[in-house]
Amino acid sequence: MALREILLWPDARLSTACAPVEEITDDIRTLVADMFETMYDAPGRGLAGPQVGAMLRLFVMDATWKEGEKSPLVAINPEIKALSDETCEMDEGCLSIPEITATVTRPVGITLSWTDLDGQRHTGEMIGAEARIAQHEYDHLDGLVHFDRLDAKTRARLEEIYA
Repeated sequence: MALREILLWPDARLSTACAPVEEITDDIRTLVADMFETMYDAPGRGLAGPQVGAMLRLFVMDATWKEGEKSPLVAINPEIKALSDETCEMDEGCLSIPEITATVTRPVGITLSWTDLDGQRHTGEMIGAEARIAQHEYDHLDGLVHFDRLDAKTRARLEEIYA
């Protein structure tokens, strides 16, 4: 395992949609292990492929590790199948935009399908922090950062602070 460099916004790769993972190889397994090590070291709760320059549809996350119990999840070729009608505003940070949080409105719950490192497909319901983290990381796979979820005035103000 090795720490990988986390790309910083506005690196163009963070605004680029990712390609599907065609096959789970040893290189993918190494990438995932490195991503977990990088995420925990950062310290973050999620990390998507493009944030470390891997332009592939995969992310890692762990919604509970900061509370003392690890619950690592690898999502390869994830798909959001459903979004709850109920939404919630919450401050979000991003490892690619350090020290800047933004209030983002997202659905409270989602249904996510993903493939694990063993090639098994899963579908599960996520709520609360787990759903928010998965949505945030999923956005990265489509070339979006949390700034893209803001109104123009708020975004411009935060971009000015970040610059």
